[in-house]
This record gives sequence, structure tokens and C-alpha cells, in this order.
Amino acid sequence: MSLIKTNEANWLPSVFDDMFKTDWLGGTTNVNSIGTSIPAVNIRENEDEFAVSVAAPGKKKEDFNIELENDVLTISSEEKKEKESSDKEGRFTRKEFSYTNFKRAFSLPESVDSNQISASYEDGVLQISLPKREEAKVQPKRLIEIS
Repeated sequence: MSLIKTNEANWLPSVFDDMFKTDWLGGTTNVNSIGTSIPAVNIRENEDEFAVSVAAPGKKKEDFNIELENDVLTISSEEKKEKESSDKEGRFTRKEFSYTNFKRAFSLPESVDSNQISASYEDGVLQISLPKREEAKVQPKRLIEIS
């Protein structure tokens, strides 16, 4: 399973993206033009369900908010951090803060059983299971007798 976005067909914009989206203290970021981090999402369908995987390392399950309203599944997260450094006399020497958030919304097909949706978070990946309704599942082939 890969949660990495690539754009091999159009390499020139990716060169500029890599240059401007680099954290110059090391590493790269997935930040859009307004400074909001947007995690990669994979959606996989099988006979019984749709499985949504959201890459969000470094978070806790309490950091996520998952809502369902009018067949729209919304996944969001908000995080605020503050760090203050001062000398022995308590004088302010440095204060750093950051604020990150994201919000993703997906329209669910009618085949999803919205009462059975479940989620878990492990190893930096949020997993959401969207089970299909029984009538939407692939039915086995059967023979019909001719009378």
C-alpha cells in the first residue's frame, strides 16, 4: 500500500514543488499554498466494503474528528503547539507556535451501510471501514430453472 503522491507525467512542476515545499531544517512537507497540511488518502473497494486509509503520522486518535452528514463523510484534524524558552530570570527569549489542520470530505455511494462505519488509528495511518449494504454486495451466480 502506498500513500505517497507522485506526478511522473508532469515533472517540471514537481521540481518547483520540491523546492518550495522543503522544510529547510530537514525533510519535506506536504503543504498547499495556504500552509495547510493535507494527508494522502487511499480508497480501496472490495466485495464487502470501501476501505479508506489516511496517512497522518505523529497524531493521536483523539486528534481526529470523523463526521457523517447527508451521506458526506468528513475527516478533519486540528493541532496547536506552543513552546516557550526563557532564561533564569524568566525573561522571554523565544516563543514558537504552530497550527496545523486539515479537512477532507467524501460523498458516499448509496451502497454504503452508514450505520456500520468504523475507524481505527495505528502506526500513523487512520483506517476507516465503510461496509456495503447486503443488497449491494456481489451475489453468487445461481441457476434459474425453466418451467
